[in-house]
Amino acid sequence: MIENVENLILEHLRGLRASLDTVEGKIDTLTLRVGSLEEHVAGLRRDLALIHGDIAATNQRLDHHELRLDRIEKRLELVG
Repeated sequence: MIENVENLILEHLRGLRASLDTVEGKIDTLTLRVGSLEEHVAGLRRDLALIHGDIAATNQRLDHHELRLDRIEKRLELVG
């Protein structure tokens, strides 16, 4: 009787071990996927920072052109 109980316990432990191996494999896969997502988000943040820099440079050039245009209009007496 005790031998049957021991065999039953061993069977359950083997089943638990197999399930645990499956879960560990899935966790490893998810860990890799999350790492990949983190890298992509970091890349998107870098791209966004570069876009903000480009917008700031464009605004600065527009401001410079606006000042030049104002000076030209004043010299040509196009504005009052």
